Amino acid sequence: MKRFFLFLSVLSLVICCGENNNNTYRPEEKPDEDKTEEQASWPERGLNATYINNGTLQIGIDLTRGGGICHFSEVGTKRNLLNHCDEGRFIQQSYYGDADGSSWNGTPWNWNPVQGGSWKGDKSEILSSNIEADRLTVVTRPRHWASGELLDNCSMTEVITLEGDCAHIVFTFSYTGTSSYKARHQEMPAVFCDAALGTLVYYDGSKPWTSDPSLKKVVPNNISDTNPSTGKTYGNQYVTRKEEWSAYVDSNDWGLGVYTPGTTQITYYTFGHGATGAAASPCSYFSPIRTLAITPNLILKYDIWVTIGTIAEIRSRFETLHRAS
Repeated sequence: MKRFFLFLSVLSLVICCGENNNNTYRPEEKPDEDKTEEQASWPERGLNATYINNGTLQIGIDLTRGGGICHFSEVGTKRNLLNHCDEGRFIQQSYYGDADGSSWNGTPWNWNPVQGGSWKGDKSEILSSNIEADRLTVVTRPRHWASGELLDNCSMTEVITLEGDCAHIVFTFSYTGTSSYKARHQEMPAVFCDAALGTLVYYDGSKPWTSDPSLKKVVPNNISDTNPSTGKTYGNQYVTRKEEWSAYVDSNDWGLGVYTPGTTQITYYTFGHGATGAAASPCSYFSPIRTLAITPNLILKYDIWVTIGTIAEIRSRFETLHRAS
């Protein structure tokens, strides 16, 4: 897939202001016809998942690919709304540093620890895991997305619990290296959904958290398509939302939402055409992003909540969480 370059507006957030980051990793393009699968079953065909459920929701992680969150479904439907086509998908951690001479599919790349593994399929290393009936805890040694190197100076921890209609996930990234990298847009986290959920929803009004109906619904640019005005493939899109949640939904306004307190900007796109489903090459992507620098002895910790439902249900649950915080 061709790499594209685009200008990113400077984002001022809690830690610092960052510079342009042209290194959001791309899903590996694979033939769509080889990736269709039946979704309404557990366990999923071809997926090595460890699950917990609370009678309402089921969530699964792949302990062969860094513990990335590969499955999220309602117990009643059993339909997985995430995408796990390759090591760069899932809901997972991913961070960026400076150019380091590495190459992604022939394209110069930056230092980029990824929880799932590398673009060539090298798997990240599980350092420890604790599987309980109501909690999943995983500590991972990530791989460099481009080079495949196992990064001994990084670790990624995720703690997952199911709380009613939401999954609560706490991510922690630790860096013990000696290099100081420039501030860049960081994915917090990367979220890859089933391509059948093709409409992005977020709040764009002036009265956040008041049930104001000013919701924005967008069909994102497909980065596998060519922009007729430029002759180049589309790039990531960016928006600042006024409530810290976004969702991907289908034509019935039903889908998956993610709430990331304190993170207002997101980047997003869709990729590919044809097949849908958790293992398909096409996908819908967004990531809440903060601009920050990876520096020696950094420990970065943040929470997200994930839920499934109609737009109204998703927003209502997240507004309840916001008001309780």
